[in-house]
Amino acid sequence: MAKNTIKIIANNKKARHDYFIEETYEAGIALSGTEVKSIRQGKVNLKDSYASIKEGEVFIHQMHISPYEKGNIYNKDPLRIRKLLLHKSEIRKLIGYTQQQGYALIPLRLYLKGGLVKVELAVAKGKKLYDKRQDLAKRDAQRAMEKAFKERNRY
Repeated sequence: MAKNTIKIIANNKKARHDYFIEETYEAGIALSGTEVKSIRQGKVNLKDSYASIKEGEVFIHQMHISPYEKGNIYNKDPLRIRKLLLHKSEIRKLIGYTQQQGYALIPLRLYLKGGLVKVELAVAKGKKLYDKRQDLAKRDAQRAMEKAFKERNRY
């Protein structure tokens, strides 16, 4: 397997709908063996997860990794807090962002890269209801244009 092959395990579709994405970072994640096996089977949910910074370290909360069936006593709590592995300079940048009003750290996707589990972490600003409506209107307009273009090119 090539070193740069990426296999996406989980996507957080809700994040792009609810937030403006400012910047993204790739982070490793500290996991136990049974959690890695469960992730490889695709049994992970990022829907309500978020990250926080405590004492110079980044942690991910509410990321649900289902227990591995054959893991018995080695299984961990599915919703436990897990540490993200980032460089100190990246953590300092993230601290600067999170101290600004309205910014949050949201995981966008979980993937395997060269056999390692990675998280794409985004610095995001929450959208208001009218921003969400605007995005939906833009998407609908884009779809209508594409449909009209296909109809026109058909003949």
